[in-house]
Amino acid sequence: MNIPYTVEERPDTGLYNAKLGVWLFLASEVMLFGGLFSAYIFLRFGAPAGAFHEWGQELNVPLATFNTMILITSSVTMVMSWASLKLNDFKKFKLYMGVTLLCALVFLFIKYLEYTAKFDHHIYPSTNTFYAIYFTLTGLHGLHIIGGMAVLFYLWLPGNKMWNSDPEQFTNRIEIVGLYWHFVDLVWIFLFPILYLL
Repeated sequence: MNIPYTVEERPDTGLYNAKLGVWLFLASEVMLFGGLFSAYIFLRFGAPAGAFHEWGQELNVPLATFNTMILITSSVTMVMSWASLKLNDFKKFKLYMGVTLLCALVFLFIKYLEYTAKFDHHIYPSTNTFYAIYFTLTGLHGLHIIGGMAVLFYLWLPGNKMWNSDPEQFTNRIEIVGLYWHFVDLVWIFLFPILYLL
């Protein structure tokens, strides 16, 4: 039995099932991160004047800036991997998806360097309010990166066999994981200025 609307769009929403599903999932993710961003705002306004800025002085802005560029690059290569499939160029898909995964690994490695630097200076989530929310937000974001990488890696290697049997559905899968990846990148675009620059 074939599941309907895996390739063609549903008449009621104009989206195929997986795309509708990922948008609903991303809506729940917006609520999750929205709640955490709201908590950050309340904690910042509730702290003594200038405390968050002073506590955040230990953060490494150049490394975080580099990490931001890495994630933006990964969003571009994610789009290029999907576009390559639309152009029927599987080799370029493999190349761009590989670069996306490499960017994600570099991002996580830099976060590891940042975290270990904090721990070496005896800075933990329990140090103060700023670091409690810093580790919560960046840690949760890092888990989202790892989850996205697992799906990307599957579609890059073992899952790419679907390209031979159902290229349209495989291309749709790359599109929806791309939507998730862009969301994760967008979250970092908000995290970077509020944690590192303000």
